[in-house]
Amino acid sequence: MKQLVVYILKCSDGSFYVGITNNIERRIHEHATGVYPNAYTFNKRPLMLAWSKTFDSYYEANKWENKLKGWTRKKKEALIEGNLDLLKTLSECQNETHCKNYAERLKPMGIISQQETTINNSIFSSSTS
Repeated sequence: MKQLVVYILKCSDGSFYVGITNNIERRIHEHATGVYPNAYTFNKRPLMLAWSKTFDSYYEANKWENKLKGWTRKKKEALIEGNLDLLKTLSECQNETHCKNYAERLKPMGIISQQETTINNSIFSSSTS
């Protein structure tokens, strides 16, 4: 089986493009020369390869490509920079119903005590370390 590469290009306008290919050199050349006029990168040249990862499995490569396409700009930047601590922080759920935030919402309503909030937060902190 051919290896697949998931990659992130940084475009001239500062945006990122995430793609997948079985031949990174060919694909970068296609992006750089504007082979496909309707492609996202066509009017965003020059481009720079910012990050890439090789996979032996199509399933894993496709999973990573889709995951990266859903990431925020800050998460992509953290990955490109190799800042795994920031990436971990940015990956934490921030929804109101997340356990870390949920206890804080319940406390003013008298549904949960300060002691229970402290216990909940310490459990959450130790589970993400």
